[in-house]
Amino acid sequence: MKIIFDNIIFSLQKSGGISILWQNLLSKISETKEFKTEFIEYPYSINNIFSRQLKIPIDKIDFRSGRILSIKRYFPPKIKCTEPFIFHSSYYRTSNSSKAINITTVHDFTYEKYFPFLKRIIHSWQKFKAIRKSDYIVCISENTKSDLLNYIPDIDSNKIRIIYNGVSSDYCPLSQKPYPNLSNSILFIGSRVDYKNFDYTIECIQQSSFNLVICGNRLSNEEQIKLDTKLGPDRYQVVENPDNHELNKIYNSVFCLSYPSSYEGFGIPVIEAQKAGCPVIALNKSSIPEIIGNGYPMLRDLTQAEFNRIINQFKNPDIRNKIISLGYQNSSKFSWEKMIQEYTDLYLEISSLIKQ
Repeated sequence: MKIIFDNIIFSLQKSGGISILWQNLLSKISETKEFKTEFIEYPYSINNIFSRQLKIPIDKIDFRSGRILSIKRYFPPKIKCTEPFIFHSSYYRTSNSSKAINITTVHDFTYEKYFPFLKRIIHSWQKFKAIRKSDYIVCISENTKSDLLNYIPDIDSNKIRIIYNGVSSDYCPLSQKPYPNLSNSILFIGSRVDYKNFDYTIECIQQSSFNLVICGNRLSNEEQIKLDTKLGPDRYQVVENPDNHELNKIYNSVFCLSYPSSYEGFGIPVIEAQKAGCPVIALNKSSIPEIIGNGYPMLRDLTQAEFNRIINQFKNPDIRNKIISLGYQNSSKFSWEKMIQEYTDLYLEISSLIKQ
């Protein structure tokens, strides 16, 4: 059976969690002999760091014009096909072809919860339209499924499948700390928008003896002033967008990861840290309890007392070793190979139903 993958996400962002998922999925699917595969591409995809890692045969790529992509991104791509085919878009598009079996992967409802009115309205219009049009819906966590049914209660829940994100095998424990000078540092990684509670981490570290390591985009002027005021230039450092291998060294060196996000569709850094043997401070909300594993200590609320409660557990060698062991066990459940296999199983299921 033919599968057409819409790679539009590679033209909408230079990096990001959805690009990581899509690159890992395509890295194996493009090599499969079980399906006939085709990939819709737009010119700007060459700017995406994950797109550049793919080696898709050029004869499998349907190159489309990048003209007015800012508008075309919201509408179904034209596809001519006389036989039934699976259409799976990387970002909330469906095919209007009568031969298409549409699959939509839903990552989270961040826009609906936190974004300004206009951005939220446009995004939700496209997302909800794709979800309603789809024959199969993949959610990356049970929490995302729950959010979906809350926002769109008319959806048939039997169409929904849970396929968890994977995490790279680049994250693993190392025999020695690559950066011993970071042993008294707490790591904060990723976006620093309000619901990620970066300010909460700063405030808690200010009241502690720890330093702060920040991995992600360059600091804004406002962030730098805040950090200089709260911590002082000597108590924090920034590592801009490290690759997996560098980030694994950091996970292996720091005291713990601070990830007090109020909302996540999945929460990949939690599993990355666990794979590397790095304890995680996370808030008991949204998908995190589902992803972090049973028995793992979590923040009950965003207070200094709660932060200190978790930190004190991490300082106890026996408790710390138990928490690290729990993290290893839990993180073993998540891999890109497992995710790819579950998508492949879904494609095969659809194919078998069409042939009946």
